[in-house]
Amino acid sequence: MATFGTLISVAELADHLSDADWCVIDCRHDLANPDFGRAAYLDGHLPGALFLHLDADLSGPRSGTNGRHPLPDPDILAARLGACGIDRTTQVVAYDDAGGMYAARLWGLLRWLGHERVAVLDGGYRAWCDDARPVATAIRKPVPRTFAASVQPVMVGVAEVLGQLDEPAMLIVDARSPDRFRGENETLDTVGGHIPGATNRFFKDNLAADGRFKPAPELRSAFLSILGERQTGSVVHQCGSGVTACHNLLAMEHAGLPGSRIYAGSWSEWCADPTRPVATGS
Repeated sequence: MATFGTLISVAELADHLSDADWCVIDCRHDLANPDFGRAAYLDGHLPGALFLHLDADLSGPRSGTNGRHPLPDPDILAARLGACGIDRTTQVVAYDDAGGMYAARLWGLLRWLGHERVAVLDGGYRAWCDDARPVATAIRKPVPRTFAASVQPVMVGVAEVLGQLDEPAMLIVDARSPDRFRGENETLDTVGGHIPGATNRFFKDNLAADGRFKPAPELRSAFLSILGERQTGSVVHQCGSGVTACHNLLAMEHAGLPGSRIYAGSWSEWCADPTRPVATGS
């Protein structure tokens, strides 16, 4: 049984699209227009694909202090996955039309729940259409299964980040754009800047000009230059709200650098408490 654990190509997915033990999930989203993804899905999607919404399905309730996309309750997420016909034997493929930034969130959540058979469609919906592959408007009714979650220690809470802020055992890697990292042009969160000591790796730097991920050796070299003498387990990825942090985690895994973790609350949770330190500049 073939297992895809990081990326899958259009051709590889096309070969398995009708397999009974595969499930394709449309994760398209627009932060400025939360209704976009569902509308795009209804307008056309990969045949047999189901839709999961970033806010409603792949995030938990917001309290005002836990970030813009807090982690969902694992039992609730497991039930939602089961309703999609996913169990621990299912090969899941996630896609979007934004270079994988939203699909990687589902990938990261499934890894958190202990599911290894999940991959992101490299190039996403655009690559699928550019290859003249079929699209559909019919919505498949899945046969529910039981998804048994086995939560893994890949998520880091704010207390751990704060407690190890000055410790060499933790390297925070911020996936936001360089200007937001510096504290400039902040439009999503109330405070600009970054967690002190963090380094910046813009998630879009993982992608080539065609929207696909760069070759694994190139990604490996880039992340090793960030790591220096550190081990991959020292890396804690964060971003604005725990979404694009998953993109950097995926890129590292694809590059053969496993073991890093995610601070899911990310900057939107961190800056909600004015007592937490903030750095600006590069």
